[in-house]
Amino acid sequence: MKVILLADVKSKGKKGELINVSDGYARNFLFPKNLAAIADNAAMSEMKSRNAAAEHHKQEEIDAAKELATKLDGKSVTLKAKGGASGRLFGSITSKEIADEINRVFSVNIEKKKLSVADIKNFGDYTAEIKLYKGISAKINVKVEE
Repeated sequence: MKVILLADVKSKGKKGELINVSDGYARNFLFPKNLAAIADNAAMSEMKSRNAAAEHHKQEEIDAAKELATKLDGKSVTLKAKGGASGRLFGSITSKEIADEINRVFSVNIEKKKLSVADIKNFGDYTAEIKLYKGISAKINVKVEE
């Protein structure tokens, strides 16, 4: 019997998948617990439209990430910090400070978790990578000055 899972079922599949199970398993376990529904024409068309909508939203996210990557790639931000005479900072520049500066300068919303940069403990120029989506990233220059 073909059924569409309404919730994740251990060792059978994830929510929204179309699977083939025995009649007894479906009638005695899946249907009473509302874990699955019969895969009739209405349910199949609803599943297809839901999958198409999810694919469309995913494509929109990818397009937005690519657009943001082209907007940010190669740009630079400047951070001011206090330091000693030897060129070392008092403390360090964190990814949160860099993300806040990027958000302020370019009017975008970048989370600090998406930013990867080496430890910044001296004045100078550094390169930070912003991971916007799986496989889509942008490199931005970070300049730290007194």
